[in-house]
Amino acid sequence: MKSKKHKRKTNRVVIVASDAADAGVRHLRLSHWVFRILMVIFCIGVGYVIGRIIYEEQYKSRVWDLANQRIVDIQTATEELQAKLSAAETENLDMQSEVIALNSKIDLLSDTVNQKTEEVNALEEKIRQQSIPSIFPMTGSASIEEITEGEPTCILNGTAENVIVAAATGVVTEVGEDTDYGGRVVLDHGNGYVTIYRNRGKSLVKVGDTVVQGGALYYISSDNTKLGYQIQQDGVYINPMQLSDISG
Repeated sequence: MKSKKHKRKTNRVVIVASDAADAGVRHLRLSHWVFRILMVIFCIGVGYVIGRIIYEEQYKSRVWDLANQRIVDIQTATEELQAKLSAAETENLDMQSEVIALNSKIDLLSDTVNQKTEEVNALEEKIRQQSIPSIFPMTGSASIEEITEGEPTCILNGTAENVIVAAATGVVTEVGEDTDYGGRVVLDHGNGYVTIYRNRGKSLVKVGDTVVQGGALYYISSDNTKLGYQIQQDGVYINPMQLSDISG
């Protein structure tokens, strides 16, 4: 028979010492398996602590990296906003300059329009004045023989060098014969005034012509010195002498 080998039991002794002066040394006897279990637990605990420390360091590192990246992103966004704000301010200044320039142009244009309006008004007033039969209807000097009653007629006696002219700007509405003077020309001035020129000579105008104030209607010759001149206002004959310049 084989003899049985007995395993030798091994015990571990753990010595626990204290720093206290009056403390003694304590011996803690542990079996082999208990010691192993405790060592395993100790190693696991140490590994856990080390792993926890490494994890926390890595976590802190990631947090710092994220925080730094966030700071960089915020700084970048801030710089972009500042650049946009600066560009907007520049654009605003440019727009203000354009507005000032436009206002200057508007003021200049307004002044020009006002000036042109005044010129147009002056021209219209001049045309209106020229459409009023106010000038003497004969060039040179002439004598007034008489002014007849009823349909007032101013009879003027001129010389061979005189010219019978339109007393105002108007349109020729009639060129025809006249019982007393031989011929006549009628001008409508478009403002209620109508002037009638009676003379024996040959008319220089025809129906439809526009004759400006002072434009020639008849040439006076030695046998054709008289002019019968009449004015109508709104269809009613008026005394030609009522208009200030008729006396020359």
